[in-house]
Amino acid sequence: MKNLSWFNKFVYGANVLVAIMSLVGYFLPFLAPKLFPLMSVFTLILPFFLIINLVFLFYWLIQLKRQIWLSIMILLLGITFINKFYKFTGRSEEVGENEFTLMSYNVRLFNLFNWIPDENIPQKIKEFVDLHDPDVVCFQEYSKNNNIKFSQYPYKYVTSHGNKIKTGQAIYSKYRIIDKGEINLPSSNNNVIFADILKGQDTIRVYSIHLQSISISPDIHENIDEAKSKMIVNRIAKAFKEQQGQSELIQSHMNDVSTPKIICGDMNNSAFSYVYRNIRGNLNDAFVEGGTGFGKTYDFSYYPMRIDYVFVDPRIHVKSFNTYSDFRNSDHFPLITRLELTKPNE
Repeated sequence: MKNLSWFNKFVYGANVLVAIMSLVGYFLPFLAPKLFPLMSVFTLILPFFLIINLVFLFYWLIQLKRQIWLSIMILLLGITFINKFYKFTGRSEEVGENEFTLMSYNVRLFNLFNWIPDENIPQKIKEFVDLHDPDVVCFQEYSKNNNIKFSQYPYKYVTSHGNKIKTGQAIYSKYRIIDKGEINLPSSNNNVIFADILKGQDTIRVYSIHLQSISISPDIHENIDEAKSKMIVNRIAKAFKEQQGQSELIQSHMNDVSTPKIICGDMNNSAFSYVYRNIRGNLNDAFVEGGTGFGKTYDFSYYPMRIDYVFVDPRIHVKSFNTYSDFRNSDHFPLITRLELTKPNE
């Protein structure tokens, strides 16, 4: 420090502060939102601190200063967090005989209320599904209020709730569904559905989840003052507390399932959260296994938000994973992954 200029001393002080904040962020997935609701909101911006640490690293590298070791240490400690935020290399293995494809997509009621000024949105979504022709499709925010038929799927499970406006979820499958059900989430319009699909001689449990929304508009153009900022933070903190209870219900339900599991859908939370860690458990994140880039799943103007996921059982191999962020027919983007069951049911 003695050999640093006054400006570099200031920069290093900021570097230390960012490093401390990053370390705090690393512990947040282990802290329950019900106990630390406001701190849980910090998980949404943890990637910014990782990026700032990277900027500091290059700054000290250019000057060949030993202060670089602080950023190196922080980034090495957070390597698993970096992989959840950005993947430099993806995976695309050759097509095999025993594989299948799964698509997860929050369709926002097929644009029922014309959020997007295009009356052909339902047809465009159908054409997208027809083009990629996945074996299993999980829709969140599904609506029956359209004339779209997915006739290539002989098996389906659809739920709807509400009075005037019915919304729900749907699982479409080319494989026979031998069991199905729903997990009702207390005091919430959101829900979880599941279906046991029979592929060959093996049964796979597929969950489609839609957790409590944090109610952030994808397009924020209005001025946000201090009072509004506090309101938004408190709203997010409240949603994360509700999501904790919802994730615990899902985890309890999954613990009773011995067959290979796939969990997909809109979690409305980041990959650095307690809720992500709780639901994922010992499953693999398909994006981390086979994706590339930021994996942005929500059409938010100022930040690459990944809040939609596909988690797969260790007995299921991820052969490829794609996020179609150029397909803008909802506020979410569709996810498609190629999977292969590597071990038979026990």
